[in-house]
Amino acid sequence: MLLELNQLIVKPGHQLLIKDISWSAYKRILAEFGEHRNYKIGYSQGVLEIMAPLPEHEVAKVIIGDLVKALLEELDLEFWSLGSTTFDRENMDAGVEPDDCFYIQNEARVRGQDRINLETDPPPDLAIEIDITSRTRFNNYQALRVPELWRWNGRKLEINLLVDGKYVESNTSSIFTNLPICQAIPKYLMLSKTDGRNATMKAFRAWVRQQIGAI
Repeated sequence: MLLELNQLIVKPGHQLLIKDISWSAYKRILAEFGEHRNYKIGYSQGVLEIMAPLPEHEVAKVIIGDLVKALLEELDLEFWSLGSTTFDRENMDAGVEPDDCFYIQNEARVRGQDRINLETDPPPDLAIEIDITSRTRFNNYQALRVPELWRWNGRKLEINLLVDGKYVESNTSSIFTNLPICQAIPKYLMLSKTDGRNATMKAFRAWVRQQIGAI
């Protein structure tokens, strides 16, 4: 590359697209940036995306992730949250870093592993993207065959289910089939802005228990 990575400046809320990047260059860039960085990095068919999240992006990411964890705990479902782990496959020419992700149905298959290799391991069952600043590249997740993708755009939670290799928008989650997730997550995310995180989590857990009792 003509530019050194330390010369790149991406302002919060903006993204940089670089074309004609080889797989080996993508992996080298990941290694040079390291795991502790302020940028999100994606890769699809030779295009590298570098995105700098806004503070509100990070707040939404944490609260939605906490709500999902509380939901799984109340439903007594084992899970493994891997946060913004990088997932990629060379034979799919795709790499992505979700804002959060969960192994749920496939948790037992990856339990205790130090590293995930999508050549042999399943992808996360659920990935979450906070898209306040940019449109998620669905083709990355489709290529990696992530069964369910949630996208929060700052107003609406969009659930996408993988059907025959393509994402189809759905009103319901394939994981939480009997719960109105599209309505509940935005409601309690907004509540956290006025009532605080802990009060919101208590209210959400109470709501989940009420819903479970009604099923």
